[in-house]
Amino acid sequence: MQILREIIEQPLESALADMGVEGDFWKQALGPSRERDQGDLSLPCFPFAKQLGRNPAEIANELATALSGVVDAEAAGGYLNFKANRDWLAQRVLSGFDTVGNKSVLIEHTSANPNGPFHVGRARNAILGDTMVRLHRLHGNEVRAEYYVDDMGKQVGVLAWALQNLSEADVADALVDMDDMNPKWKGKSDHETVRWYQAAQALRQDSIDKDAIEDEISRLVHASEHGDDAVLAQFEEAYSPVLEGMLETLSRLGIEFDTFTKESKFVVDGTVSALMERFESMEIHGMAENGAHFLDLGQRGMKGKTEFFYRRGDGSSLYATRDIAYHMWKWEQCDELINILGEDHKLQSKQVGMTLSELGEKVPEVMFYAFIKLPEGKMSTRKGNVVFMDDLLDEAQSHAAAIVRELRSDISDEEVATIAEAVGVSAVRFNIIKVNPDKGFTFSWDEALSFEGESAPFVMYAHTRACSINRKVGRAPQNVFPTDIPDAMHELMRVMACNRDIIALATGENRPHLFATQMLDLATAYNAFYRDCHVLMDGVVEEANYAVSEAARHMLRSGIEALGVIPLESM
Repeated sequence: MQILREIIEQPLESALADMGVEGDFWKQALGPSRERDQGDLSLPCFPFAKQLGRNPAEIANELATALSGVVDAEAAGGYLNFKANRDWLAQRVLSGFDTVGNKSVLIEHTSANPNGPFHVGRARNAILGDTMVRLHRLHGNEVRAEYYVDDMGKQVGVLAWALQNLSEADVADALVDMDDMNPKWKGKSDHETVRWYQAAQALRQDSIDKDAIEDEISRLVHASEHGDDAVLAQFEEAYSPVLEGMLETLSRLGIEFDTFTKESKFVVDGTVSALMERFESMEIHGMAENGAHFLDLGQRGMKGKTEFFYRRGDGSSLYATRDIAYHMWKWEQCDELINILGEDHKLQSKQVGMTLSELGEKVPEVMFYAFIKLPEGKMSTRKGNVVFMDDLLDEAQSHAAAIVRELRSDISDEEVATIAEAVGVSAVRFNIIKVNPDKGFTFSWDEALSFEGESAPFVMYAHTRACSINRKVGRAPQNVFPTDIPDAMHELMRVMACNRDIIALATGENRPHLFATQMLDLATAYNAFYRDCHVLMDGVVEEANYAVSEAARHMLRSGIEALGVIPLESM
């Protein structure tokens, strides 16, 4: 609880100095109490024992006595526990909190190849990236959400070749052993276009013309990597409808981007050529037998795959080279740079980071994430096909609708559909956000849609309760502070007082799951407050309770929105 820390650090520093403690090393040890019933902050006194030659319990007792007139301090087993005074806490919480962020942050996430519909395998990247964008904005930072468009790679080349050379009949023949497109997505550009890509992939593997096809695709890719305007225009015409469809899917998840930067930009403007010349002059530069150029990062301490290839034997650049140019350009746009990457990109990211350091550039922060699995059954893959995000979101809406109909038989089908869409989308997002990015997990419908567990509906329902009270009262709260504060109100305000701290921690350490946990704690505390601290009694408004309820409602809403959960006002 940072607001409590701000008022205890100075008197605590004075008390420690009076006892003979030298240095401020103790500030690192002062932190949130492990157990909530112990207090809001705790300081272990064991580090002082050797310096002072005294028992830690005695030290804690003496400090508690010295600070008794300033804060609520209590010694327990060598620890000094601090508790925020209830009246003081109410004043601080109901006065509101200012945002503290002041940085320019660029977050690059998703950046999926635009060769087919957005699939579930990409979901965690997009959802975590968008959540980090939202959390940084809630923290007060100026944020730019960036999509890096792969407009010149092999996959786009395959798509461009297919669209130029294959008819609908050719596609149907090539995909005769695959599932037909879901009729639901007919007319959606990404679902329509992906079949040309799939057909080309099939023909590359099993066709009498596969060598000629491969040669033509390679020619297109080679031309794109040399900045051929006509080929780049052909590639853009091929991938643009796919990207449009992907963005439509992401929009359903509440995910939007501020800027799109094409990979080809750095080839066309000459940045990549200049960069390769710079690489060639470095002492760690090397050349393979086939004429390819690389940097030997092993000379800088890298283990394993130490050769960072940046130029092919024919003189064209590799993706990694263009990625370095892109990072150098991104650093010109912001104070802080964050990339969201799957754990399978760790080696590539390390190579990029070491190369940037070699160039004297800053290294970006990287949030790596493990992959999610889907349960066996309807949503599992079939005949080698991927699971499209559009299908998963429809499945989520269907699951949510069944639960809503069971709980709310009094509302129309239209209302059920609206609530179910919000709950379904929110459930998918929250179920992914609440898990530490480092950990993989299996998606569970029952867990995601539960109204009682650690789920989006649970948090959303607490918000709707606060909205219901607001509608019934029908006005803003009066400027009244509670004086006789019951336990449920106190616990709610303790959670609210830590909200800004958790936002700072989640953004500072790239751990958005911490804020999802905070929202679960806030919803739990609000539900207990709702149960024990009634706002309306026989038509009369208990003003202090209403003031606390409204403060919690605003905090719930801003927090829900920061997670990309949809803040319904009734469910």
